This record gives sequence, C-alpha cells and structure tokens, in this order.
Amino acid sequence: MTELQTEAPLDVDPADPRRYEPLSTMRLEDPAAVARAAQNRRRHPGVKAARQNFIVAADHPARGALAAGGDPTAMADRRDLLDRLRTALANPAVDGILASPDVLDDLLLLGALDGKLIFGSMNRGGLAGSVHEFDDRFTGHTAAALQALGADGGKMLTRICLGDPATAATLEATAHAIDSLAKRGLVAMVEPFLSVWENGKVRNDLSTDAVIKSVAIASGLGSTSAYTWMKLPVVKDMERVLAATTMPTVLLGGDPDSSQDEMFASWQSALALPGVRGLTVGRTLLYPKDGDVAAAVATAATLLKSNVAQEASE
Repeated sequence: MTELQTEAPLDVDPADPRRYEPLSTMRLEDPAAVARAAQNRRRHPGVKAARQNFIVAADHPARGALAAGGDPTAMADRRDLLDRLRTALANPAVDGILASPDVLDDLLLLGALDGKLIFGSMNRGGLAGSVHEFDDRFTGHTAAALQALGADGGKMLTRICLGDPATAATLEATAHAIDSLAKRGLVAMVEPFLSVWENGKVRNDLSTDAVIKSVAIASGLGSTSAYTWMKLPVVKDMERVLAATTMPTVLLGGDPDSSQDEMFASWQSALALPGVRGLTVGRTLLYPKDGDVAAAVATAATLLKSNVAQEASE
C-alpha cells in the first residue's frame, strides 16, 4: 500500500496538480483508510456555553452550487478547495467542519480534523437550479454513518415553500433525520428558510418576519428538540429572530453582496445576542475578495466570544 502523510504541510505548491495524488492512490488501494482515520483522530473536547464555536462549511458543491464571490465555478477545483479548507482548519480558533461525505473523507485522510468538531451534510438532493430543487432529498450522510465516523452531528437544509407540494416531503424527511440523530445523541443542525419560486429560480425570503416563521416551523420538527440547533442567516432585527427560539443558534455567512467590513460588523452585532453559539461559515471566508483565506478566518475569529487568542492571554 502507498502510505499517505496524514499531516500534509500547508505550504505545498498550489500550482502543482499532483499535490493530492496520494488521496486518489489511497482511495484506490485502501478505501478502508477513511474509517481508520476517523477512528484514530483526536476528538474535540466538546462545546461549552462560555465559548462560541467557529465551524467552516464546505458542502455547497454537493448540491451543484459552485459559485462564490461572483465566480460561477469558484468551488469547482477540488484541489484549490482543499488548500483553502486546510488553511482555515489550521487556525486553532476554528473548531470544526461542516461538509459533504466526499470532502469530509478527503480531510480525514489528510489528518486535518484532529481536535475538530465534525458535522455531516445530510440532504443535498435539491440541486441548485433544478426543477425539483424543493424536493431536497437526503442523499448525503445518514445518522448511522455519522455515528460510525465519530461525528458530532448532521446538518439539514430545510427550505419551506408554501406554494410547492414538495415541501411536505422535505419537512417529513427532516423530522425523521432529527429523530435519528437524537436517538444517537448527535446534534441536528437545521438550516430553515421560507422560500419562493421567482422567475424560475428559488429565492430565500430574508425578511425578518419570514426568518422568524421559518424558525417556528423548523423548531417543531421531530419528536424531540433536545439535540436541535438552528443555523440562521443574519438579517435585520436579529433580536426578534433570536427571540423566536431557545435552541442553540449558529450564524451562516452565505455569499454576500456587501463589503467584508460590513459583513464582519453584522456578524459581530449578531454574535452578541443571547442564544448565538457561533459561526458556521463557508464561501465568505474560503473565497474572500482579496484571496487571503488565513486573514479572513483570523478576522472572523476575533468576533467570537472567548476565542483561542483571548483564552491564551487569560
């Protein structure tokens, strides 16, 4: 068997197309290495109320959503995405990853997830731009698979379109997934939106009232909410949004039109509100306009309550 260096250096030449060839070799010759890497990795010590969590999201490509920062194919190059993810995860303030199975397996083989929280992406079937986008089937991680990997939970996108009958099946599948995760003591990270068809495309309604309504609906899914978290966008009047739930809440980043400074300022305000447990952000930090992933991640880390740098100084 070809051995893979499990702690590959971050300073590999990003222009070298062969830098991740050991991953392909390992997948070909020793596919069981993924399970071994999951079993042997050091686990995160666990979430605490005194420290907000910082999770990097990388599950967009699995839904065919490759755009970031105005580039329609920004996330298409897997080698480039892995470079960016490893840069982000190398920051000790980053607590973990939210990813689809393929990306998560790559990172496990690279030894990039020691001491990190792991959240798997469960429903990626509602492909971006497809006619069945609201029929968002669970085609990714299952609760059983996440338990076997030693993951901390699963995430589900829950778009609610009152004018599309496919919403009923999505809500039912989400409820079943919440129950399956809770049975195993795993977090269900629910990302709800009230959404509509507009000119043949899905648009998420980011008005305050719509976000509040989506939270109310999503909060009632499943036979228990004991392990449920909310993953919510930052919108106007976030005080009202956070007042709609007692569940731990993480903020998502999206792909904003505003400047990076404005984005960070909005996150900082929202992070100060009761119930907000941290950030779960992907494209905005992995594909910043200036290309400096390390700097974007470092800046975002300073916004979190009791971040690593602050703890070290105490």
